[in-house]
Amino acid sequence: MASNGGLGSLGAEGAMSAAHALSLPAEAYGNDPQLEMMWAMKAFQHAEIYFNLISSVDPKFLRLTKADDNIYKEFREKFPNLNIHILDPEELKSEQAKEEWRPFCMQFDGTVEDYNYGTLLRLNSEKDYTEENTIFATRIQFYAIEIARNREGYNNTVFQRSSKVKINSKPEGDS
Repeated sequence: MASNGGLGSLGAEGAMSAAHALSLPAEAYGNDPQLEMMWAMKAFQHAEIYFNLISSVDPKFLRLTKADDNIYKEFREKFPNLNIHILDPEELKSEQAKEEWRPFCMQFDGTVEDYNYGTLLRLNSEKDYTEENTIFATRIQFYAIEIARNREGYNNTVFQRSSKVKINSKPEGDS
């Protein structure tokens, strides 16, 4: 990722200032555009790293947190019928959905680091992060859905598509 105007252009002192700013409670800020941009960049970097990971490693072998087993168990107990292949934004964002998700999310306070941070989540598990295929969710929603996608095979398409590209791009003579 190029650093033209991004976090890499901040330097050590700027990065420390940004880290400090991001650790303060939300109430300390209004709608500060610079802070919103820093959060958006951090969320994008997280998404980019995750997508590269599921493109490079068979998703069924991935562990995203130390609590993956518990997150998956609790998620499927609370949301057994949630279609994780193609998410409906209303099942995450409507007032009713927020009320259903809140207790699930709160149970990971103190267990999963940054459980309530904003993160980008793909709506369709077979597609990349694009404006049309991305929604903003909490980190624990991201973990719950992506752990389930990994275990239930919905992220296999991304890995297999990437593997085919790698196989097809090998120089002749390589086996």
